Amino acid sequence: MKKKMMEILVCPIDKHFPLEIFEAKTKDDLVIEGALFCVDCSRFYPILEEIPILLPDELRDKKLDINFLKNNQDKLPEKILKQGSPWHL
Repeated sequence: MKKKMMEILVCPIDKHFPLEIFEAKTKDDLVIEGALFCVDCSRFYPILEEIPILLPDELRDKKLDINFLKNNQDKLPEKILKQGSPWHL
């Protein structure tokens, strides 16, 4: 995901702008892996292979989210690990 996209991305649940970004793996101006976080509804959205996965809860892949959290727990803040998902670690 190009960092410039942060200028247009909003939370799909409550339309909050701007979202916070946490970068786990980057290259130049690309976020290869990381997370977006909405401070209003306390949800996180993973960035995987440069793609932000901005889906509402009912369309999210629980297994994918849990694996993402486990694989990045040393790179993500506590607010994402403990409250940013409908299913916590």
